[in-house]
Amino acid sequence: MNIAIETPDQPEVIQLIADLDAYQDSLYPAESRYALDLTSLKQPNVRFAVARDVDGAAIGCGAVVLYDEYAELKRMYVAPAQRGIGVAGKVLALLEASTREAGLDTLMLETGPSQPDALGFYGRAGYERCERYGDYRDDPLSVFMKKHLN
Repeated sequence: MNIAIETPDQPEVIQLIADLDAYQDSLYPAESRYALDLTSLKQPNVRFAVARDVDGAAIGCGAVVLYDEYAELKRMYVAPAQRGIGVAGKVLALLEASTREAGLDTLMLETGPSQPDALGFYGRAGYERCERYGDYRDDPLSVFMKKHLN
């Protein structure tokens, strides 16, 4: 498996993002989804990671958006057939390293209560629940978490 910072505008990666959108559409109404589109993911303050299997196929992805005071984790997804083999942990590790390299020490995220596996994963990775941040509104379908990286 290889994890690297890549551009998100590749057909296999676009398909991963579409699969993530379809999954989230099945869990949450549109007004409770805060996904970044492809144009937003290509901005200079975004680092987009792609996980590839030994054959080079894209099997997972994630991004960090770098702000002045913190970074935000977005678009974490692993193809269902590839779950349970450490892909998400490796993508997260690269994104945390990218956050540190940018001089930031706090990583924030928004997920939802209908994703207990994600909540457990982030909790095991050292993320703690916190108050809402940024431009998010109060939403019972949002769970906010943060981790201090240093």
